Amino acid sequence: MKKVVILSLGVLGVLATGCVSQPLKIPTTASTPYTVVGEGKGSATGLMLFGLIPIGQNERFVRAYDAAVKSKGGDALIDPVIKENWFWAYVLDGYNTQISGTVIKYK
Repeated sequence: MKKVVILSLGVLGVLATGCVSQPLKIPTTASTPYTVVGEGKGSATGLMLFGLIPIGQNERFVRAYDAAVKSKGGDALIDPVIKENWFWAYVLDGYNTQISGTVIKYK
């Protein structure tokens, strides 16, 4: 009985921490002096296998933001526009996030 309780708590712990993602704060204005580099675009896709198992799902906004900033070699993105599309297949759902905006470089 004790082994069943320990195993159940272990499985519950794995399931509870399996869907943690890193926070993303997108500044809409810059508080320090900057130079406008240009319009940047980035995208990232995440999947949900069998509707339960996230694959690249939790960090896709961060990856799309980073791709948009790096597309012009800047430091941050202001005036962001976020678009999302999804698709469905027999064993998975896919979510594509596209972020565009003005890329800036801090002075």
